Formats: sequence, C-alpha cells, structure tokens
Amino acid sequence: MTQPASAVRLRDVTFRWKRGPRALDIAMLDIAAGERVFVHGPSGCGKSTLLALVAGVLSPTTGDMQVLGQSLSGMTSGGRDRFRAEHLGVIFQTFNLLPFLSITDNVRLGYDFSHQRRARVTAAQGGAEGAIARLLAQLGLAPDMRGRAVSALSIGQQQRVAVARALIGGPDLVIADEPTSALDAGARDRFLDLLLGECDAAGSTLLFVSHDLGLAEHFDRSIDLAQLNHASARDEDMACM
Repeated sequence: MTQPASAVRLRDVTFRWKRGPRALDIAMLDIAAGERVFVHGPSGCGKSTLLALVAGVLSPTTGDMQVLGQSLSGMTSGGRDRFRAEHLGVIFQTFNLLPFLSITDNVRLGYDFSHQRRARVTAAQGGAEGAIARLLAQLGLAPDMRGRAVSALSIGQQQRVAVARALIGGPDLVIADEPTSALDAGARDRFLDLLLGECDAAGSTLLFVSHDLGLAEHFDRSIDLAQLNHASARDEDMACM
C-alpha cells in the first residue's frame, strides 16, 4: 500500500526574530495527508510560531518547509498569502475577523479567494447559503444572528465565526491555534466533534494546538513541541544553569 503524501514536511527549519534568539529549531517533522495531529507544550516553546510558519504568515530563517507538496521557503509573501487562501483554513488565536462585516460575510471570506473551496461550497447541498447556514447552526449561532456585525458578538461567538470561516469549503489543511480556549466543557466537546467530523468528511489534515491535554486522545498523534524544538530545549538548559 502506498504511503500518503506528507501534508507538512520540515527539514532543518529555524526561525529567528530580528535581533533575537532562535524561536524555533526543528530538525525534522512530517505530518501525513489526512492526519490529525495535536501539538502541546509550555508557553514560549514555539507553538504559535510553528503554526505561523506552516500557514505562511512567517517565512523560515533557514531550512526547507513544504506544505501540501509546495515549498514555502522560497515563496514571496504574496505567494504565501495566495497559497494560504487557496488551500488552508486557519483558526487564529486572535480570530482576525473583520468587525464591520456580518457573521455571514466573514464566513464567506473563507472561500471567496479560493477557487477550490468555492467550487466545493457551490457543489454542496443547498449551495453557498446552505453550507454557511449548516456550519453556523452546528456551531450554535442562530439564524437571526447571521446578519449581525461580529463586533456585536461575545468572544465565544466570535471564536465560532472564526471556526466556520476556517472550515467552509473543506480546505486541504486546517490549522487551529487554541480554538477551544473560550468555550466551556460542553461547548468544547461539541465543537471538537464538529471539527473532527468536518475534517474527516473533507479529507482535511488537521494541525491543532492546545494546552488542554485532555483533548489529545481524540487525535492520531500528539507532539510535545518542547521536546521537538531544539531552540526551546536550549533555553530550558540555560535556565537551569
């Protein structure tokens, strides 16, 4: 049986902030297409930096990083933006919603700049409006809320809009940075069932970061980034000196 292609492949990847120490130093990381990976570790170990690199928000200082078979290391900033819009669904920790737009219009941005995701939404039962309505209903956002500007929503509601925007159109890779942080236990479990179900249905790879180790059992693999990140390990060694 042929092994699935890597959705994410890092080789000797480092990232350094200007005039600062290395924030990330990973010799090797492979995530298979369709795999559900849980990433954890203490604050400051590089979790958000790793996600920003995989999403193309940041570019590695050195090394080779491939996402969905494309090398992001040599891409321009604009090229990475276009690649992210076409193939990735990102749940940012700060949401990155447009406050003056409605819930529906914010979700629609998840596929407006992607031919592939737009085609999937159009082909879905009920078309674009039906796909948006279904996702928002599953996330607990009532129909009479969909025209509201997101600036009028609670933090938890804004988080659900950000999740719907990331999932709409079944992106090839879903990247989630602490997506359950604003949810209570019951809402967290319902959300996780939805997220995993949507990724399974679309065949999406899932890269999920959280401090909540109780969620790890729902994933194919768990990665302790503090152990994988050589830069983090060096910082810990220096702290003990």
